[in-house]
Amino acid sequence: MYEFRAIVAVSLCASLLGCGADQQSANEQAGDAWVVLFDGTSLDAWKGYRRADVPSAWRIAEGTLHFAPDGQRGDLVTTAQFDNFELTLEWRISPGGNSGIMFRVSEDQERPYETGPEMQVLDNEGHVDGGSPLTSAGANYALHAPTVDATNPVGSWNQVRLVVDGAHVEHWLNDQRVVEYELWSDEWKALVAESKFAEMPGYGLNHGGHIVLQDHGDPVWYRNIRIRALESP
Repeated sequence: MYEFRAIVAVSLCASLLGCGADQQSANEQAGDAWVVLFDGTSLDAWKGYRRADVPSAWRIAEGTLHFAPDGQRGDLVTTAQFDNFELTLEWRISPGGNSGIMFRVSEDQERPYETGPEMQVLDNEGHVDGGSPLTSAGANYALHAPTVDATNPVGSWNQVRLVVDGAHVEHWLNDQRVVEYELWSDEWKALVAESKFAEMPGYGLNHGGHIVLQDHGDPVWYRNIRIRALESP
C-alpha cells in the first residue's frame, strides 16, 4: 500500500504529485532518485490534512512554502505516501515560533501527531518548548532529545535531513546527526509508554504514510523540499 518504488523522478512526479513542467525540470536536475515536493512555484504535491485542498494559511511567498495564521488553518500533508525514504528541506521559524515535520502519518485520526512521529521545528530561545531538550528543535518530539543544539539563530535557515529506513530513524540538523533511534524497539516502547502518546494506540506504528508540515499557529517557512526512496531493509 505504501510502496514508493519508482526510481524515475519525472514519471513519479507526473503520476503521483501532479506537478508541472518546471517541477519536472527540477527533478531532472536533482537526479533520477530524487523527487521535488516543493520547488518554490507549486503546491501540487500537497493538500490539507483530511481534506482535498490546501488551506489558505499555506501559500507560496518569494519561493518559499509559508504558513501565516491569517488564513484558513490546518496541517499540510503530501498527497503521496512514503515508507522508507530520505527527506531533505530547509526551515525558518518566526521569533517564538513552533512547527514540526511528521512522517508515516495516516489520516485515520483527528490529528496527525496521533500516528506520526515528529521532528521538532522551534525557536529554542523564544519558545517555552526550548526549555526542555526533549521538545527542542531537532528532537523526536517528547521522546528523544538532540545530542546538541545545532540550530542557527532565529530568522536564519536550518537544513534538515530526515532518514527513515524500516525501524531506523535519523534526524540531521545543519549537517549534524542530532537524533537516532529505532522504532518499535523495547526502548522506544518504554519511552512511548511514559509519554502523552501512550493514550494514542496508533502512534508511530505505521510502516508508511504521509509527510506532514505542522500548523502550530506560528509563522514558518520551508523551502527546497525533496525526497528519495530507500530500499526496503
